[in-house]
Amino acid sequence: MKLTQIQIDFFDVFGYLVMPQLFSPTEIDQIIDGFEWSILNHGGGDKHDGSNRTMFGGPIEHRSDMSALLDHPALKGLVGGLLGDDFNYCGGDGNYYTGNTGWHPDGNWGQLFAVKIAFYLDEVTSETGALRLIPGSHKPDHFIRQRQIDINKSMILFGFSPMDFPGNITIESQPGDIVIFNHDLYHASYGGGTRRRMFTMNCTRHAKTDEDLKTARQYLSIHSPGGYNIKTGAGMFYPTMIDTSNQERMKHLWQPIKIHDQLFPHLAREAI
Repeated sequence: MKLTQIQIDFFDVFGYLVMPQLFSPTEIDQIIDGFEWSILNHGGGDKHDGSNRTMFGGPIEHRSDMSALLDHPALKGLVGGLLGDDFNYCGGDGNYYTGNTGWHPDGNWGQLFAVKIAFYLDEVTSETGALRLIPGSHKPDHFIRQRQIDINKSMILFGFSPMDFPGNITIESQPGDIVIFNHDLYHASYGGGTRRRMFTMNCTRHAKTDEDLKTARQYLSIHSPGGYNIKTGAGMFYPTMIDTSNQERMKHLWQPIKIHDQLFPHLAREAI
């Protein structure tokens, strides 16, 4: 898959892309099976009672078929079209969500450095926890950032609910649809039930300059197992992701592994 210039320009201006049915029904059934196995065996999903969100790291890293998502031509074409074909894969999280998620960005990098790929494994609507976005809010000159507005306090500030903040849109989706968005984009969800299945993959540009390396180190000091003091058994990634990799996949793994080992040498595979 190759992105068109129109899609690239849309992402630049609005900060997101929706790719309907990027995965076939058969593929998404296999992905759901892999997710369920992973969250039940590695993510505490068997203890989920709906009172709080259940979250675990590396949702595609615990089974070989899930790890192979990083090899999928459509996904590689999507991410590569935005970040370059040598993009870095930097983990993600898997979830049984409960209730609302307030407005927030995942970063404040002021540039297209990192993207999040969201897989919703159940049908979601505006009333059942679909992703909400504020298009353009990834830009440093957006009024929310310029005026440092806390959107979650909009009832106090402006007299309306945060879910009604002007300019926000709802991305209703079916399993198989993919949403990819800039880490700096403000997003939220409202009205979800007590077991909303969703997982993410985070990817960044491959660092090629001293400034990019500085940003990559800053990113991985937060958005990584070491940043959360989690022992994977293999450093930056869980062992299955690395052990089932070929040379092509390692293109997207080696730099995060190297930087993570430098930042958190006590968690490196050879140190465990």
